[in-house]
Amino acid sequence: MRIAEFELERYFARWEFAVRHLLCASDVQGYPMADLLALADDETRGLWDGLQLGYTESTGHPLLRREIAGLYEGISAEEVLVFAGAEEAIFCLISVMLGPGDHAIVTWPGYQSLYEVARAAGADVTLHELHETDGWALDVGRLRAAIRPDTRLIVVNAPHNPTGMLPTHAEWRTLTDLCAEAGVHLLADEVYRFLELDPADRVTAGADAIERGVSLGVLSKSFAMAGLRIGWLASRDRALLARAAAFKDYTTICSSAPAEILGIVALRARDTVLARTQAIVGANLPLLDRFFAVRSDAFSWVRPRAGSVGFPRLTIPGVSIDAFAADLVEAEGVLLLPGSRFGVPGDHFRVGFGRTDLPVALARLEAFVDRWFG
Repeated sequence: MRIAEFELERYFARWEFAVRHLLCASDVQGYPMADLLALADDETRGLWDGLQLGYTESTGHPLLRREIAGLYEGISAEEVLVFAGAEEAIFCLISVMLGPGDHAIVTWPGYQSLYEVARAAGADVTLHELHETDGWALDVGRLRAAIRPDTRLIVVNAPHNPTGMLPTHAEWRTLTDLCAEAGVHLLADEVYRFLELDPADRVTAGADAIERGVSLGVLSKSFAMAGLRIGWLASRDRALLARAAAFKDYTTICSSAPAEILGIVALRARDTVLARTQAIVGANLPLLDRFFAVRSDAFSWVRPRAGSVGFPRLTIPGVSIDAFAADLVEAEGVLLLPGSRFGVPGDHFRVGFGRTDLPVALARLEAFVDRWFG
């Protein structure tokens, strides 16, 4: 397989652990290990204390699959497949679903593997571009028009990275009905689920919405446990999951035994874990709102509806976001993610508001902008 270089990951490989403030992080401040273990019940504490570091079940620990299934309305443990992170889940699923002669539609801008794995498999990909002028909204009419006889998969990331887009209930129903009518699988990338600014806006999970719906989840984002590397697919299409499980035999085979036990702890205490994340995001987003309101002479800002990232635009005449970000990281140790890393023209950039150092990072950005204008 030949696949395009992952621009975003190459960028983070250079900068992520070399800067003081990651103002473009897609995840939330990592959950402290001691705090997580303090949430363990008697059963999970016993599993942790008695853990032997052998191989795990390739489909995932039965208790972990049961806890993941509990995130959905109509999914059983047998309809969950665990992976070493969401990236592996994407790679395995798309690799078994698509090949030469197949067509996929993928929301864009977005996580590069959601469309590059399909291209590497030989499939034709139509990017469903979201536009700032539309508030980054999903255009279900354009999606409908893009479906072809050879369309096998529609991929929608919602809540969306990098824009914070979240479809309305009406848009989501139209999309899921469209997939059902066309006999097309829907891959719903839901890694930011439970981070809707208004919980009433949360749409039905893809796995619950239609028979051919597949939900992609992970503990890295909303649950703030990226270091566990626990992701999953949930779907009522058991035959598809079986194919993905067989493909997984050529990737990781199984997940980390300690990570799976910690994942069970996290999911059993999900209300506590998610409340911490929601508090961090809830405190940080108003700070960004105020910053972009005051600096409307330099930035354009579409407020996210969900998640922990947004996609503002630099509007200083004659200044590119790539040059701006390069000077900012050198001068202040604050990292932004230029839209060019998503292949997006213009001067958009991703800002993350899930880290607890955001107030300090934002102050450094503001000082830098003041000096720039000076």
